[in-house]
Amino acid sequence: MNVLDIQRRLLALGHNPGPLDGVWGRRTRLAVVAFQKSVGLDADGVVGPLTTAALLDRPGTAKATAVPVAPPWLSEARRFMGLKEIAGPASNPQILEWGRRVAEWYVNDDVPWCGVFVHAMIAAALPEETLIANPCYARGWARFGVALAAPAAGAILVFERGPNAGHVGFYVGEDSGRFRVLGGNQSNSVSEAWVAKARLLAIRWPKTAPRPSTGAVAVSAAGSVSTNEA
Repeated sequence: MNVLDIQRRLLALGHNPGPLDGVWGRRTRLAVVAFQKSVGLDADGVVGPLTTAALLDRPGTAKATAVPVAPPWLSEARRFMGLKEIAGPASNPQILEWGRRVAEWYVNDDVPWCGVFVHAMIAAALPEETLIANPCYARGWARFGVALAAPAAGAILVFERGPNAGHVGFYVGEDSGRFRVLGGNQSNSVSEAWVAKARLLAIRWPKTAPRPSTGAVAVSAAGSVSTNEA
């Protein structure tokens, strides 16, 4: 199920998610919360395995039959695929909006914004989640949420980028030596890129979201390994 599928099921079950637009917004989340309360589930606003099963009218069989749903923050991130910095003195207004939510001094999209992007996606999808104090510092995301021993779709991956700098993005998949990462400031855009597993510092997951029920995702995609995400 994608976000649009979820919205359609919610509407069919009497919970209005707002426009059927495939966007994980406030009204969709509130409709999920109302639905969860109506069927006796924890009202956390996250469409995990049990909620998916209930939406599909198969309560109690979530692990066996539920269709996997991408975490809402990952679905939200995909909406911005292809968004780019503006070369020269101008800046992309969307990136500036994200940056100014976390730092008054953020006035130029030439400033690394991978952490700003992660912050914006998590904040939009999980309004109760406690976020780190300085989202612009990529390595600081190694203290976000809770640790995972292994990645799952939507996990926050934190990488080193030289002695002091870092990079952060969302896990999409992997091959034998690389992680496929959806992130901001990758080739100056929101994109998917390969990052070497040897650079990994931490795997994190939001505290307010159910622990992932799926594991590693095998991916085969073209492209060389990214070496500099600034």
